[in-house]
Amino acid sequence: SVVLWKEMKRKSSTDADSEEDAEDWPRLFARTFSVFNHAQVDGYEVPARPQLAETTRFAQADQFFAALAIPMLTGSYDAHYPIDEDRIYMPLVGTFEDPASYVGTLFHEAGHATGAKHRLDRDFGARFASRARAMEEAVAELTASFILADLSIAHHPRPDHAAYIASWLELLKDDPRAIFTASSKAQQAAD
Repeated sequence: SVVLWKEMKRKSSTDADSEEDAEDWPRLFARTFSVFNHAQVDGYEVPARPQLAETTRFAQADQFFAALAIPMLTGSYDAHYPIDEDRIYMPLVGTFEDPASYVGTLFHEAGHATGAKHRLDRDFGARFASRARAMEEAVAELTASFILADLSIAHHPRPDHAAYIASWLELLKDDPRAIFTASSKAQQAAD
């Protein structure tokens, strides 16, 4: 079973005598849903999904990126996206361990580019203050993972990703709901 918890606010009566009675009072609401793994359902077979050849998947990734029309300069010493230039800088493909690593990094940087003022105008400074950079990094990484999953490209994390993701932990400790915001913004960027 899966339990959905939601906080609902309810106004107390309008003719309350004290200021405390007139405040919003949170109320928790729980709803249970039964879910099953496909292996638990007798006689159910998972439909076969057609598998595209790897070269076709990478060609689709190239077409997807080209459709974004984000300027890119290759041959840089590292991958980065300076928002004031609105350009992605990428190292040469051959410097990556495999094509999936290159595409994953490219879509991470494209995730940053979606936050530009003339695209989705994403700014986390007001809500997350000193943690805005960590939030933006979480959005970019989730955006890349959503796109790679959609394109059926497996991207294997590198050992340095653990340190990278650790930078998000303070953000998540400060605001446990931050992951929902990051996921929502990443889905918007991937779309």
